[in-house]
Amino acid sequence: MRSTRRNFTFGLGALGLAACTTGGGALGPVAGSGGTASLPDDLRPVPNGAYDAWVASFRDRAAGQGISASTLNAAFRGTGYLPGVVKRDRNQTEFSRTLEDYLAIAASDERVSKGRAAYARHRSTLGAIESRYGVAPEIVTAIWGLESFFGERRGNVPVISSTSTLAFDGRRGAFFEKQLLAALKIIQNGDISAQNMTGSWAGAMGHTQFIPTSYEAFAVDFTGDGRRDIWSDDPTDSLASTAAYLQRNGWTRGVRWGGEVGNGAPAGRTLRPQPGGPSFNVTSNFNVIKRYNNSDSYAIGVGHLADRIAGGGPIRASFPPDKYGLTKDQRVQLQQRLTAKGFDTDGADGVIGPNSRKAIAAYQSSIGRAATGDPSLDLLQTL
Repeated sequence: MRSTRRNFTFGLGALGLAACTTGGGALGPVAGSGGTASLPDDLRPVPNGAYDAWVASFRDRAAGQGISASTLNAAFRGTGYLPGVVKRDRNQTEFSRTLEDYLAIAASDERVSKGRAAYARHRSTLGAIESRYGVAPEIVTAIWGLESFFGERRGNVPVISSTSTLAFDGRRGAFFEKQLLAALKIIQNGDISAQNMTGSWAGAMGHTQFIPTSYEAFAVDFTGDGRRDIWSDDPTDSLASTAAYLQRNGWTRGVRWGGEVGNGAPAGRTLRPQPGGPSFNVTSNFNVIKRYNNSDSYAIGVGHLADRIAGGGPIRASFPPDKYGLTKDQRVQLQQRLTAKGFDTDGADGVIGPNSRKAIAAYQSSIGRAATGDPSLDLLQTL
């Protein structure tokens, strides 16, 4: 089976859901882009003798792969074992969100608004990228939006520390040693310094979150400055690299990803990811998007967000009530009423995630009920 760019997410249903809370939660890396000074304590190096011994052994293996002593010295200067990386890796769970919940986050009003602004701001660059690679600019923009919230959440964890920690930890040691070696080759090539090579806790980098091996294989220097700079505030190389990735994985110029049945969808294979919900016709380009992240929800999220960025409207068909018997509108009302009573859900998007469950449990406790954190019609009525 071919691996996707996103295999390092260890089976999560779609990008970023492990980091999502609810009510305005966004897809993207856990850490922001505010520099390493803003990192939480558990993402800062701590002494670990076994890790140091592993690094010493790895340096010999890296040297055998052509990594120079000067590159190794520069790369490992100031780095170290990050306990928070191991914690996040071990705490990953299989998320099973409905498509309705996923789209509420992936194509939220805020993300659509920011996406349209980003599309307009970079229209000329995106047009040039489309001319070279054939990928629709709204698709590239949508991936940017899902991966890093249009560059706002690129991650600020030092990649050498994160990948070496995960390689040493051993749960997927061979995979992360390969990522670490690729990161060192990127540094040695001069695309980025070790100090400025930052990303998510799992080593995904830049505006569109390339892991080091994908960077080596697909990143491009679209600006012509001699570096494939996906870390810069200028997203040009990242956006072009994403288009290059899709092109090389079979993107067909001029073909839509698909669309909602009954809402101008092209001919194609029909999917209904959520029983009782809308159906979608999808084309070969839908499968190419899944090469970026092997999830139907992710590919529909990219496609639908792209359509919204290009001026399209929301999904027309309705979704069924959730397992608690609540519609999205009722879940939004529940969040709004809880917040109004002082039990903050951190926004009202209809997605019942950790923040909403915490607020529900606190409210249930305040009225003498068992603090299950589960929503219900009865609970809504009490509010």
